[in-house]
Amino acid sequence: MSRTLIHGGLVITASDEIHADVLIEDGRIAAVGAAGVLTADRTIDATGKYVIPGGVDAHTHMELPFGGTFASDTFETGTRAAAWGGTTTIVDFAVQSVGRPLREGLDAWHAKAEGNCAIDYGFHMIVSDVNQETLKEMDLLVEEGVTSFKQFMAYPGVFYSDDGQILRAMQRSAENGGLIMMHAENGIAIDVLVEQALARGETDPRFHGEVRKALLEAEATHRAIRLAQVAGAPLYVVHVSATEAVAELARARDEGLNVFGETCPQYLFLSTDNLAEPDFEGAKYVCSTPLRPKEHQAALWRGLRTNDLQVVSTDHCPFCFTGQKELGRGDFSKIPNGLPGVENRMDLLHQAVVDGHISRRRWIEIACATPARMFGLYPKKGTIAPGADADVVIYDPGAEQVISAETHHMNVDYSAYEGKRITGRVETVLSRGVPVITEREYTGRAGHGVYTPRSTCQYLN
Repeated sequence: MSRTLIHGGLVITASDEIHADVLIEDGRIAAVGAAGVLTADRTIDATGKYVIPGGVDAHTHMELPFGGTFASDTFETGTRAAAWGGTTTIVDFAVQSVGRPLREGLDAWHAKAEGNCAIDYGFHMIVSDVNQETLKEMDLLVEEGVTSFKQFMAYPGVFYSDDGQILRAMQRSAENGGLIMMHAENGIAIDVLVEQALARGETDPRFHGEVRKALLEAEATHRAIRLAQVAGAPLYVVHVSATEAVAELARARDEGLNVFGETCPQYLFLSTDNLAEPDFEGAKYVCSTPLRPKEHQAALWRGLRTNDLQVVSTDHCPFCFTGQKELGRGDFSKIPNGLPGVENRMDLLHQAVVDGHISRRRWIEIACATPARMFGLYPKKGTIAPGADADVVIYDPGAEQVISAETHHMNVDYSAYEGKRITGRVETVLSRGVPVITEREYTGRAGHGVYTPRSTCQYLN
């Protein structure tokens, strides 16, 4: 293998900013040293640029079956788009079907992903059916590197688990070292509100946000925290969107509990104003948890600064407006839930640095290092240090771009951030030392990305 030197850039990790050269050998980072000291066969000039770890997006849904259709990005298109956006590792969700083993669901997702990914990938397991066999399988999956399990307090009749099932899974994870990830919304109560809204003739997309009330997110978050406390288990709450839910997480963390929270760019940059766009355009922004009124954004940014929220993932789950989102015309409850975003996350969070919401190091922390630690991938992923995989992004902090469906690489016919002007852009991306984006040209290939087993959460006492 040849040696590659990234020369002249500002290396930014979660802990440091240093002008240094980065030497890559055999797909790994061999050294980080003073400029001019290291030598190699090939040099990439990063003068005036940032040299950052590849992003780790710990929440994506490629090819997810939902609401009678499928997420529009395949593992091939979705991971290619991720690479364009500076993300070099995703952790996607394998799904257990009710009445079927976890293993069957995991095998199905392996079959979808294997040989198709442009970047490295791992899996979480969605647990839809908690029983004695499922609980035993959880132990086996942890041993082989699937160390996190997602449960839903929402979607009765689909993914929903009741409090007893949740408690049993949490008790098991307390024993086997797994991490329970929770979609915290009171789905039983929400279904009542959906039924009542539709009966009143309230069918437009904006009512999706009105029935999925912030208080029902906060109530479920509180209940999940207390169930985890009873079980003696850690808890990771996904896609936190509401001020009241952040307050529940902050309170639990102040009590010293192993409770963690994730939010997503859509909650930081979009709002119910988007859901209310006319002519059914609001359907583009239907996701769950839903977008909230703008005033919730301040609490989310504050949570990211104070570390009451630790991770920003995308919950990338794209459905085309034409033919997919349109399934819900006349009935908001039939709009497939999900937004495209895997390509936009690193750029939007850099814009947050430009706007003064977070520091540069915090950008890398919430987008690279913490998700890698949270899900047992660090220091292989999420940092630039000797021995780490050479997942490296050359980032131009001064380049300006306009986000648009015309230019994005996700397999979806709209952008949630259409027309948004941002500063900062990915220039070159290496995955395990191999250039997958080279000066804004795609040079990767399907099948370069490999499955990556994970250790358990690295934040647990």
